[in-house]
Amino acid sequence: MSEFLDFLKHKYAYVAIGKFKPGQFVEAQKLYEKAVSTYTQGFQGAYLLQKPGTDEGIAVIIWSKIDDMQDNQTEAYKAILQEMSPLFATAPNTSFYEVCSEIGIEQ
Repeated sequence: MSEFLDFLKHKYAYVAIGKFKPGQFVEAQKLYEKAVSTYTQGFQGAYLLQKPGTDEGIAVIIWSKIDDMQDNQTEAYKAILQEMSPLFATAPNTSFYEVCSEIGIEQ
């Protein structure tokens, strides 16, 4: 029964949509990857998307539960975000979403 209940649990996606100052996307990408590398408990994966030819992007980070993101905000993580903050043209829009469908591709 426990396995069935685990199957019914949904993951959560933290989504940030933002625009960086001209020419700053590559630096922001490096810092994003560095920040994501600090995650442990509950971290399920991350994606960084870039609108072609622009400095606009979408970050998607998948968590087992919403609280896991808060639990992963270490001092190292906060320092990386502090370093990334001046790269934004405007503050990103952020939200949590429940992952309702997850479809994988067999390798």
